[in-house]
Amino acid sequence: MPRQARASNQQEEERGDRLVACATELSTAAALSARGSVASRSLRRRELRAAHSFEARATAASLSGQQDLPAFAATGVVLRGVAPPRPARQTNGSREIDKMRQLDVHKIADEAKFNGFHGVILAWCALIIIFDGYDLAVAGIAMPAIMQEMGVSATQAGFMASSALFGMMFGAIFLGTLADRIGRRRVIAICIVLFSVFTAAAGLTTDPVTFGVLRFIAGLGIGGVMPNVVAEMSEYAPRRMRATLVALMFSGYAVGGMLAALLGKAMIASYGWQSVFYAALAPVVLIPFILRSLPESMPFLLRVGRFEELKAIVARIDPSYRPLATDRFALPAEDRSDKAPVHHLFSEGRGFSTVMLWLAFFMCLFMIYALSTWLTKLMATAGYSLGSAMSFVLVLNFGAIVGALGGGWLADRFRIKRVLIGMYLLAAASISLLGQPMPALLLFIVVGLAGASTIGTQIVTNAFTAQFYPLAIRSTGLGWALGIGRTGAILAPILLGVLVGMALPLELNFVAIALPALFAALAIALVDNKVSAYEHHEDVSAILPDNAEALRKA
Repeated sequence: MPRQARASNQQEEERGDRLVACATELSTAAALSARGSVASRSLRRRELRAAHSFEARATAASLSGQQDLPAFAATGVVLRGVAPPRPARQTNGSREIDKMRQLDVHKIADEAKFNGFHGVILAWCALIIIFDGYDLAVAGIAMPAIMQEMGVSATQAGFMASSALFGMMFGAIFLGTLADRIGRRRVIAICIVLFSVFTAAAGLTTDPVTFGVLRFIAGLGIGGVMPNVVAEMSEYAPRRMRATLVALMFSGYAVGGMLAALLGKAMIASYGWQSVFYAALAPVVLIPFILRSLPESMPFLLRVGRFEELKAIVARIDPSYRPLATDRFALPAEDRSDKAPVHHLFSEGRGFSTVMLWLAFFMCLFMIYALSTWLTKLMATAGYSLGSAMSFVLVLNFGAIVGALGGGWLADRFRIKRVLIGMYLLAAASISLLGQPMPALLLFIVVGLAGASTIGTQIVTNAFTAQFYPLAIRSTGLGWALGIGRTGAILAPILLGVLVGMALPLELNFVAIALPALFAALAIALVDNKVSAYEHHEDVSAILPDNAEALRKA
């Protein structure tokens, strides 16, 4: 009997051990499923098999009279409901079995599929650029009427137009850099207030000096918003279509120019030039919606320790992501934000290429603002009516949209650097032809090509520059490039105003506008792709929530 009793007890112990093992398997599988990411099919099958096996064994144990089962209490399992166990620890006692996930937010954004989140960013950024483009183009559209009413010369009108461009230079540099310090959304809202309110206020002026001062203040916002929305779109756009999305967004600039030309044709003759300036106040009402809809920069959120907001953004970028309390986020060392981003433009071998980008921006913006400010006047001088001359501005901006979208599409499929060089060479050829006599239809085509290869090329250059710099200094890098480039935009209306005042042959005016394209092509060719952030992302390391205070002090 004692031998039989021992055998019976051993069988009961083995049955209990199997029951405990089955229950543990079930609880572990269920806990893993509840803990995180999307459970795989194999995990679900494992959980289901464990559940069926556990219920069968529990039923058999109950029928055999084993009502008191300490295994149930030990595992924390209840049939058809699993209480997650406490995290088990490894034998060394220093690390949990359920390891923390390290998430590279740059890689997540790069590899994401385009979804509604990206569509919202694209829509808002494009709308902001439309307003920005309108506020910039409206002075050129109204300039003939302003000159007539205020009685200013062509040279004085050139200075009036350049006042906004001078403001844009400072706005791009300082507001682009400020975004890397206080957050991109706040700076975008500040810029919208500046360019909307002060452009509308310029419509109340009656003298060129007050007009110029108000346009300078508006220019701060016009220049400051550009690098920030380009950086916003570049940061969140999937890598395989980044150039296309940035170009599509920035084509809103040309749409704004077209809108200014259309309103100018419809309103200036009937309501005066002031009416098109008053219309610029409309974007202010959208600021609350923009602040609610646009996400903040991810490196900025990491630096200030706003990890929960970052988790929510990552979940919108990749809907399959399920945030965990133990998640930690990683960025390449070059993408981490700090409070002194300007010197990074010249570090890690980027100095020469930064200067070449500045030169390209200078030359391209010189061409753009020479055309946008003086094309209407030059065509009117050539014998076209004011309405027909405004039609050339429409075609110029329509060509810009085609050039931006086509250039962006090509840049995503070929080397963006080669695409840009080709576009700059096309600009030199098309602008030079504008001064030659030709049929009206062919002239419109050439004007469209000029728009595609100047405004459209600048849009693609913005995308190229945004990809060149790491995330943490993207707004700063693009802001400084646009800011330095604004010196070309400032000089263009003044120099062309002097040339127009000299009554030179029409073709010489356009040759003067075309020459900078050759220098821009050379500058882009000299940019070193080896130091581009687009080509490499190294030293990826995690940033833990516990380190938030240290990051804020860094």
